Amino acid sequence: MSSTKLNVDGIMLFEEPFVRVPYENYRKVFRTSQRNIEKDMGALQNAATELEKRWSAGASDTDDAVKAVEGMIGKVENLKRKLSELHATSGKPTQEVMRQRLKYLAQVETMQSSDSHEFSEWADTRLDRWLVDWCLRKGKERTARSIADEKNIQRLVDIDLFSDIHRIEAALEGHSCSEALAWCSENKSALRKAKSTLEFDLRLQEYIELCRSSKSLEAIAYLKKHLVSWQDTHLAQIRHASALLAVTPETKSTGYKRLYDVTRWKTLVQAFRLAVYNLNTLPTEPLLHYALSAGLASLKLPACYDPSSQNVDCPVCDASLGQLAQEVPFSHHVNSTIVCHTTGKVMDEDNAPMAFPNGYVYSREVLEDMAAKNDGIVTCPRTNYICEYSALRRVFIS
Repeated sequence: MSSTKLNVDGIMLFEEPFVRVPYENYRKVFRTSQRNIEKDMGALQNAATELEKRWSAGASDTDDAVKAVEGMIGKVENLKRKLSELHATSGKPTQEVMRQRLKYLAQVETMQSSDSHEFSEWADTRLDRWLVDWCLRKGKERTARSIADEKNIQRLVDIDLFSDIHRIEAALEGHSCSEALAWCSENKSALRKAKSTLEFDLRLQEYIELCRSSKSLEAIAYLKKHLVSWQDTHLAQIRHASALLAVTPETKSTGYKRLYDVTRWKTLVQAFRLAVYNLNTLPTEPLLHYALSAGLASLKLPACYDPSSQNVDCPVCDASLGQLAQEVPFSHHVNSTIVCHTTGKVMDEDNAPMAFPNGYVYSREVLEDMAAKNDGIVTCPRTNYICEYSALRRVFIS
């Protein structure tokens, strides 16, 4: 039982982004609600204070007071309607996603063994999630949606998040910062807490494009409005960029030529995606890659790269997966596991290792089957050495 006992803590290491994404989405909904309440309630409070002053001074009669109160009631009802719509369109669906994801993770805590049918089904769903994640990161959104619909795991994957990422990246690739700046505005506090410079980089790029178009007056106005406020942390960059007002894109100066380089847009795309990943605690590589690396590292042995000792059931011994495994370290086993060269099965007390007189070892199961078919004669698959089954000796591992 110990070998098949679930390592719940190990499983949960992969699942932080799984819960964090809807959590961050709900934080956005909460902040939007909070802003609406602060804005409208502030206006109501000011209106109530003004009404009280006018009433105390005798400058307002009953009809004016009633109209003012009715106006305030209308504003409260309007606020209630906005909050209800926000909850219905964003808040409640996000809560359902969080509820379903937490319920999915909670199932693991009730499972005792990795050999159970329940865990097998749970792991199949996890693999489907990872495949969708891989498709989304590679821009294959239609394939991702198809898998999610077929497996009914729409709430367990982040299609909407990556759809938004691709939309903004497409705008950046088209040399437009507007969409990315709008995203920065929505996540301003989180980006500030993470000390992200994405907004500054986007503002700097918009300023560079104004200079490229020889719109000097607009560039100066933009510099004062959007870049000067960053002088405490980016003064050197701002000073350097200011000289673009007198430098054309055809300059030979390396420093200014670098600012005018159009490849900066590709850098912005990468910076934007990294900011989104950091905000949602998403790894920079697909989860499928991490899972493959962990699995291959646990199986990789020097014998996997020796053609004479490769195992037909070992993923690392496979030509394609073995190529991927070259980048991961060899596994570390406190206790050795002996695997039959012919069947790929583990040799233990129930399927003991048996040695030919020439020293080659195979599992008792395969040798007994060979002897039964050949009147007690067995042949070494690798050397063609022939002997009677009785000449074999059991191997004991100390």
